[in-house]
Amino acid sequence: MNTIQLVLMIGGVFGLLILAFVAVSGSNASKASQRRLQQVRFRHSDSTDAKVESQLKKAIAARKPKQFRQAGSNSRIEALALRLHRTGKNWTLTQYTYATIGVGLFVAIILFLRSGSLPLSFGVGIFAGAGIPHFVVGQAIKRRTAQFNVKFPDAIELLVRGLRSGLPVTETLSVVAQEVPGPVGQEFKAIVERIKIGRTMEESLQETADRLNIPEFNFFCITLAIQRETGGNLAETLSNLSDVLRKRAQMKLKIRAMSSESKASAYIVGSLPFIVFTMIWWINPSYVGGFFEDDRLIVTGLGGLVWMSIGGFIMAKMVSFEI
Repeated sequence: MNTIQLVLMIGGVFGLLILAFVAVSGSNASKASQRRLQQVRFRHSDSTDAKVESQLKKAIAARKPKQFRQAGSNSRIEALALRLHRTGKNWTLTQYTYATIGVGLFVAIILFLRSGSLPLSFGVGIFAGAGIPHFVVGQAIKRRTAQFNVKFPDAIELLVRGLRSGLPVTETLSVVAQEVPGPVGQEFKAIVERIKIGRTMEESLQETADRLNIPEFNFFCITLAIQRETGGNLAETLSNLSDVLRKRAQMKLKIRAMSSESKASAYIVGSLPFIVFTMIWWINPSYVGGFFEDDRLIVTGLGGLVWMSIGGFIMAKMVSFEI
């Protein structure tokens, strides 16, 4: 099998994976009908709770990003810059590009020196160069998001105490920026600075919400927006929101504990064949060298990779829960 045939076969495999993903993640007819019924109920209901829920759903829908773009970005480059900013590090696009190229070249050179196969080394190098930096950035974002969610209910409680003591909202935001450490203090400090240079509080909060893309902070912005439209006690509303966020965090921890065994099993079952194959190939390349030379073994290996990818995707969906 020549290089062109191998590339076409790999392209067909990825095409099948994309079709399987589209088939699995397609729209659900029952959910669509349920949404239509809810819209009709909101439109013809006289209840205040229904109207507030309708406004909440509209505000959430208006904040959803479009297609591939991150909220607040106009291109893939801006989306990547926004993603790097969410890490809380001083990483730039230039550093990210250099890291991608360096990792890809390093993996490709090591693999070429070991196997002597240029197409294989080139493909694995591209995959590693694109995947490893993206994974590292994703982990940094998750870590900072977790730190933000841990301290955010405390920040809201501090806001509530400030409002009940008679301070205006902008002053309480300044207190939160000074007293709460970590990402929460940094983001509220940025909000206060934008307010000081003439931006409205709504614009400052919305800009931070678009950049962070954290549901808990979106709830905070939506609560303030609805409270300004409907009126009421802002301190009591924020106190209820803080309680909801704490219960949401407790539910996440409970789900993580209940699904930890399934996730561990999925990780072990999914990674074990690749680890064993890599170890055998590194120790005795001739034993599994046929997978890179024999046409039948190449087709068999690609078929097994497709089925394992489908199985891993299904297991990931089974242990993934949205709250």
